[in-house]
Amino acid sequence: MIENKRYSWSPIHKREDFSWPHGKRLALYIGLNLEHFSFGEGLGAKLTPSASEPDVLNYSWRDYGNRVGVWRLYELFQSLELPVSLIVNSSIYDYAPEIIETGVGLGYEIVAHGRTNSERQSDFVENDEKKLIDETTKVISRFHNKPKGWLGPWISESITTPDLLEEAGYSYLLDWCHDDQPTWLKTRNGKILSIPYPQEINDIPAIIARQNSAEEFSNMIIDNFDEMLQQSEQQSLVMGIALHPYIVGQPFRLKHLRKALTHIVNNMKDKVWFTTAGEIAEYYCKNVES
Repeated sequence: MIENKRYSWSPIHKREDFSWPHGKRLALYIGLNLEHFSFGEGLGAKLTPSASEPDVLNYSWRDYGNRVGVWRLYELFQSLELPVSLIVNSSIYDYAPEIIETGVGLGYEIVAHGRTNSERQSDFVENDEKKLIDETTKVISRFHNKPKGWLGPWISESITTPDLLEEAGYSYLLDWCHDDQPTWLKTRNGKILSIPYPQEINDIPAIIARQNSAEEFSNMIIDNFDEMLQQSEQQSLVMGIALHPYIVGQPFRLKHLRKALTHIVNNMKDKVWFTTAGEIAEYYCKNVES
């Protein structure tokens, strides 16, 4: 049997205790995936099965997020004064740069997310994967500071992905969902920090794969938050909410997302650190475990 050598097993109840800024115990961030897809080829989430390419139905459904959904979500986040991590395909900078400009203007963080979600990162050999990382980084760096965080397209990795990211100067990644606290992953030349990224509180697996309704997804967010807030009395934790504008930006789903986020903000704002993935990584490295 092949063992994972990136990290060692560690039961959460036996770790050294710590707190987030101002003594808060639950760090909560929103990861908003901003994705662009090739027309007539490549990968992409599907609302219905496609029989041929160009798959106009599914392509246009996904593009709704860039034309309509993202703006509705920006309005929602602003109304609740929530910070956001924008998880960005670099091709968005050519296709719809105003989306990024507006988000950065609102103070949102940029997390690199490959070139496009029409390709899967794990499909590349090492040299081509390095090129993917380098090209993505260069595009983002032309407009903003060099990104520090990475989420792979389709949350996919090769056997060397953490090594390549650390060598490219990334300090954290979001691909792993094995813990409720940050975890150091070993690389061939050092280490890189894994920030918990949700695969359950994530609209693609919940709504597209498992066919949960908008109300069910909203209740999942609320229930997960309420339970983690209680658990955080024992250990400081990280809760992420992973969203895609073409899914939760649909009006009938947005209504229920608003309900969930309003519940969190109105009831528990004084007990929770509302933040970004990058701020979690920076604080952990400086104040908890470097």
